[in-house]
Amino acid sequence: MSDKQQSHASAYDRYVNYKLFGVAAVLFASMLVIPVPASMRDVAVEYSAGKDRVIEHFSSLLFGKPSGQVAQWQALTARILESNVKQGILTRGPVLEIDEKALKKQGIATTGEHLEQFKRYVRGMDEGAYLAMMTEARALRIDRLTYAGLSEKEKESADQAAWRIKVCAGLVLLVVFCFLTEAVPLPSVAFLIGIILVFTRLVGREEVASLFWSDACWFIMGSLMFAAAFVKTGVDKRFALLLFRYLAKPSVLAITSIIVMVIAPLSAFISDHALAAMFLPVAVALYTNSLNERIPIDPELAKMLIIGVAMAANIGGFGSPSGGARNVIIMTYLENMFGISMSYGQWMLYAFPFVIVMIPVLILCLNLMFRPKIKNLGASLEVLKKDIDRMGRWNAKQVVAVVIFFAMLFLWVTESNLVKSLLGMRLGVGVVAVAGAVAYLLAGIVNWRDYQEKVDWGVVWLYAGAIIFGKMLDETGTAYWMARSVVDGLAAIGLATGPMLLVVGGLVTAGITNLMADGPAAAAVGPLTLSIAAIAKPGTTMVPFMGLVTSCAASMAYLLVIGTPPNAIVYGSGYLKAKDYLRVGIPCLVAAFAVMMLMALVYWPLLGTFAGLEPM
Repeated sequence: MSDKQQSHASAYDRYVNYKLFGVAAVLFASMLVIPVPASMRDVAVEYSAGKDRVIEHFSSLLFGKPSGQVAQWQALTARILESNVKQGILTRGPVLEIDEKALKKQGIATTGEHLEQFKRYVRGMDEGAYLAMMTEARALRIDRLTYAGLSEKEKESADQAAWRIKVCAGLVLLVVFCFLTEAVPLPSVAFLIGIILVFTRLVGREEVASLFWSDACWFIMGSLMFAAAFVKTGVDKRFALLLFRYLAKPSVLAITSIIVMVIAPLSAFISDHALAAMFLPVAVALYTNSLNERIPIDPELAKMLIIGVAMAANIGGFGSPSGGARNVIIMTYLENMFGISMSYGQWMLYAFPFVIVMIPVLILCLNLMFRPKIKNLGASLEVLKKDIDRMGRWNAKQVVAVVIFFAMLFLWVTESNLVKSLLGMRLGVGVVAVAGAVAYLLAGIVNWRDYQEKVDWGVVWLYAGAIIFGKMLDETGTAYWMARSVVDGLAAIGLATGPMLLVVGGLVTAGITNLMADGPAAAAVGPLTLSIAAIAKPGTTMVPFMGLVTSCAASMAYLLVIGTPPNAIVYGSGYLKAKDYLRVGIPCLVAAFAVMMLMALVYWPLLGTFAGLEPM
């Protein structure tokens, strides 16, 4: 980060606003002291006792014995079936395809022999009887399992589960309020989350430290490091000039249009994290080189260029299955729960037009919401050209910097398939990013002082806090409780039927995804929205349309710094405040939601590519 950038990171220079923080503390405390709502207790019962009750149900129904007395392969059968019930996967096909690795991810250890015994047993069951059995088990877990029907020990566990949900619900109020008002420096919110989780006994002192780090956090850290290397070598200036030098009229509108038109389609196929990290130095270089003695500072221009990078990366993720984990999760749910299979090309046929339409919408939002003093960036490109002329031809460090970056980009794109097949394991995008940062050190392109001074380490901690926050919302059932409460409330007044059901599913998902990563948000909300769609309109296109709506809405994390990695990465520039995301995020979210619903009600029905399903 340059000296100019550092001077703008004023949010870190402020102290705590005790009046605002007092409001946040009261909001948190009020959630802890209120009586447990009935809906929260229902979810607590489901999360605390549901697993054991369903396992006992399967053990008794299938083998005539309590779970503690069945054979090992029979115990495995009950656990696998229970796991599928929890996920809403009720058909037989998916369980016959499961392998040891997939079971390990679900926390179920087994041997090949026991797994084969399980599959033989399930194959021997009548498909209709199997579906009826799974439907009955799901009804037991969600509808018939009540607090009054629990044993005293189970009630104690349910009370503890309800407490965990209350704490996390209180955290939602505190975290969102602090992010919107910046009552405290934003990175400190991450530490508040960890401290509160320990003091409320949701996690232990050793567990909390490990929760703060993840592959996503490593990616944020590595991305900011390689951005610092780009800036130091001047590669950012060369790249900016390469993109924009041939513009006849390099206006702000033209520049922002190119940024959005390049990033948005690419983010459907390339990691949005990588694109944000790659284009952030370009946006900063365009801004810093546009300043002059007459206009020594133009915050609106900086915000417009920099936040445009993040928003462009966000809108493109829905465009193809490889655009984000949420897409693959929903595709898996559709196939496993309902036998609805979507190919890569079919997904793009439904989804990519959203990206095309949202490109001009985002360009319009950026140019309407921000009012820069500098309207023409021709001077900026001239400065860049002069700087590059002074650099001369590409030097060795610049070449090495680009080679390392493209090596990282190649690994990011292929680590889940090609690299995995070669090495027998996934590296993770975070490990690749940090490895690239270390490669810059080893190549002599940067030293540690460069990373120390030019990387916003507060953003790394900020996103680490976001990860643990989202993880706890998912694991405790808080995200599920929030989603179910909204859906049930709207259903009670007749708003969760027909097309309104798609609106409700989209609104719930869009709300949840701004609090946690898009993948976990889709995983938490997907079974709920899809199941409701199947109950409301069985055998119709309502189910796949609800899946598409859920995935699309999960990409609409436009409102908070913690919403997506691109949001966090660009916040590290030092030019943005939390409220800047709302300025462009709110109109963009409204527009994106309208585009999505228009597609769901007009464009998607015209495609008619779901064989065997009636129109909704």
